[in-house]
Amino acid sequence: RRDPHDGLVREQLANRVPWMSMSAFLRGACLALPLLSACSTFPGRDAATPLAAVQTPPADEIKDDLGLGKMHFRKANYGLAEMHFRRAVEATPGLAEGWIGLAASYDQLKRWDLADRAYGQALRLTGPTPEFLNNRGYSYLLRGDARRASQDLSTAAAKDPENERIQNNLRALDERVRRKV
Repeated sequence: RRDPHDGLVREQLANRVPWMSMSAFLRGACLALPLLSACSTFPGRDAATPLAAVQTPPADEIKDDLGLGKMHFRKANYGLAEMHFRRAVEATPGLAEGWIGLAASYDQLKRWDLADRAYGQALRLTGPTPEFLNNRGYSYLLRGDARRASQDLSTAAAKDPENERIQNNLRALDERVRRKV
């Protein structure tokens, strides 16, 4: 019997996503649609600061995978963002910002199962912060799960009532619920 990995170079094996096949990854990456990425919050960025106002260094100056992941996410290149966030958390498993970015990238790629895993890791590292609850609530909103979205977003709003992104996501949830009725 022939080894299915026979002929693959060591680098290709090292870069494979351990919990999914490469073909599944490519199918997921092809499904990337630029959805309201501004509704996700990245750690270290003030939620009141508009996304366009965030100073991003030139691409040739960004050397780390976390920075590259953020850059690609802002540009709606969710497949590339996923790759860099994944590399960042593989290199530094305790990097909460990387896990949240990875989960948000999976959300945009509609890979809910992988997003749930990444959110689980982020929750273990950060606890239920308003930022975490907002991102996971938005994830549930994208999936159409209004009940869980409402739970997370309401809890996030109770913890940080002035956060504009949380309020925007609550309004989006309210609109979605009204359209279904």
